[in-house]
Amino acid sequence: MNKIVGIGANVYDTLIKLKSYPKEDTKMRCEGVKMSGGGPCATGIVAAGKLGAKCAFIGNIADDNGGNFLKGDFERFGVSTKLCKIKTGYASFSSYIWLAGDKTTRTIVFDKGNLPPTELDETAKKAIAESQVLMVDGNDLDAAIAGAKIAKENGTKVLYDVGGLYDGIERLLPYADILIPSEEFALGYTGAETAEEAAKILFDKYNPEVVVITQGKNGGVLFDGKEIRNYPILPADVVDSNGAGDVFHGAFAFAITKGYDAYKSCIFSSAVSALKCTKVGARDAVPTYDETIAFLKECGYNEF
Repeated sequence: MNKIVGIGANVYDTLIKLKSYPKEDTKMRCEGVKMSGGGPCATGIVAAGKLGAKCAFIGNIADDNGGNFLKGDFERFGVSTKLCKIKTGYASFSSYIWLAGDKTTRTIVFDKGNLPPTELDETAKKAIAESQVLMVDGNDLDAAIAGAKIAKENGTKVLYDVGGLYDGIERLLPYADILIPSEEFALGYTGAETAEEAAKILFDKYNPEVVVITQGKNGGVLFDGKEIRNYPILPADVVDSNGAGDVFHGAFAFAITKGYDAYKSCIFSSAVSALKCTKVGARDAVPTYDETIAFLKECGYNEF
């Protein structure tokens, strides 16, 4: 039985490493190119799997080069593809990512492809009902909502990685038990001036168990209806920040299955995300559970 299942974006990434961003209408030699699996939910599922949870992805995969890579990538990391459907004649969701060494930032251009929406069959519905956590990210929205309804009926926690202001996301927000938006989303959606204020607004409006607002290099904020707490970013020599937020969400889902409370889950996830940033690749760079615990202890978190 899978502990964590996910419905959302699964993206074929081309990572292009640069010393700095090029000027417009010029040529520049890159320092390296790497193909990688990406997408908030899919990368989160891989992160949870690498940490030790039994995981599966629910969704359609194209039979093009990107899709073949993505299916193999899931399987390479131990994520089950038995709940995926291979679709012939379609194009994968793909992206091209510039990694600027001088700024340690990334810029993304993407093409969503043309895969049809996922439809949940009885096997997928059963997998959601039997799992501990359903991860969603606002992509493949109708399937995510259908899955979230099944989760709510069966005691499965819904973790919503809210990264962007997608059309229709207000339909999914009420089903979140663990609501983890980016600061950009939280401020833009609520109109609040601070993350702390936004967390309270989101909590009062949608009544999840906890709201965690990620703030990138500044760590983040969590609110459980009782108190606001800040969690730190842990120190790391950043090489590639792409996918750091996705990995944070997957680590948080894993932490839930370990029985950690919300704050401890934030600290653990921050550590996983920091270690990921020290290497290139959103998935290859995810540390193991033992590596994460050792890093936390080095940072003074002896409660793990």
